[in-house]
Amino acid sequence: MTTTADDDGTTGGNITVVGHADLTPDTLLLVESALRTRLARRPAPAVTVVRAGAGTPLASGRAARASGCPLAVVIPRHLEGLAMPPRRHRTASGELLTLADEVRLLAYDPVDRDSCVGADERLVASGDLLLAVWDGSPSSGRDATAHLVTYARTRGVPVEVVWPPGAGREVPPAVRAEG
Repeated sequence: MTTTADDDGTTGGNITVVGHADLTPDTLLLVESALRTRLARRPAPAVTVVRAGAGTPLASGRAARASGCPLAVVIPRHLEGLAMPPRRHRTASGELLTLADEVRLLAYDPVDRDSCVGADERLVASGDLLLAVWDGSPSSGRDATAHLVTYARTRGVPVEVVWPPGAGREVPPAVRAEG
C-alpha cells in the first residue's frame, strides 16, 4: 500500500464516489453490485477514490476491489496528525484501509459536516468522473449528495447516478415515530 500526503486530490484517472449515508442494508448490497458492474466495464482501470467511512464508501471500496480497480481511500488529517473518524465509521474505515491500494491524506475534520463536504468537493473537483449514489432528492441539512452532483456538473466533471431498482434509504427516526 502506498501512502501519500496530497492536499489537492491527485492527478487524472480518478473516479470519485459519493452518496447518501443513510442507505438501507439491502440497498448497500445493491449499490455494491451496481458499482462493481460499472467499474468493471471501464476501458482502463481508473483509481476509485472514496473518503473513509461506512455506507456508500465501504460499498464502493468493496466494488472497486472486486472489479479490479485500484482503490484510494482518503483519510482526514489535522495539523497534529491523523484524525480519528467518528466511532460509527471506524470499523468500515479500517476495512477500507485494508482494501486500499493507496491512502491519501486530506485536511478536514471528520466530525464537522461542512468540513466533510469541503473535502468531498476537493475530491470531486480533482476527479475525471463522479459516481453519485443518489436517489435524486434535493440537498438537506443532513445530506449533501445533491450539492456534490451540482458541484461536479458546474465544474465540467461528468456525473453518473447510481440508484439501482429497489434501492431505498433509512427512514429518519422522527418520521418513524410520527407514522
